[in-house]
Amino acid sequence: MKVSLNRINGNYLFEAKGASEVPVLIDNKTDEPSKGASPMELLLMGVGGCSAIDIVMILKKQRQEITSYKMEVEGQRKEVRDAKPFESMHVTIFLEGKIDAAKALRAAQLSFEKYCSVSITLEASVKITYSIVLNGKLLE
Repeated sequence: MKVSLNRINGNYLFEAKGASEVPVLIDNKTDEPSKGASPMELLLMGVGGCSAIDIVMILKKQRQEITSYKMEVEGQRKEVRDAKPFESMHVTIFLEGKIDAAKALRAAQLSFEKYCSVSITLEASVKITYSIVLNGKLLE
């Protein structure tokens, strides 16, 4: 796997592309207004996107009817020398539709523990937790 970055202004705005050639703008958040996502936001988006694809795929195979899928990923950072890496992330999954609660919980568990390459890549240094809100009700 390979990506490329091309600087597109005199400051910190870059256009990144992978094999799909779909451009993603990356920018430094200290220069407002920002024209792209920060690298740390992209990490949160990567965890969210990876697990969202897994969960939807699993639930579709189980013939669950998803009418809405939304997600929030929040990261907590710590100071390490001059950097501020994530120490934890919490993913909140909002599902609506005709979905069995046990199947939704199992799909999320499989994603985070077995299939999501992004969260598995980060698991040695970042604690990732998740919760599911199904049709407006928090699953326990």
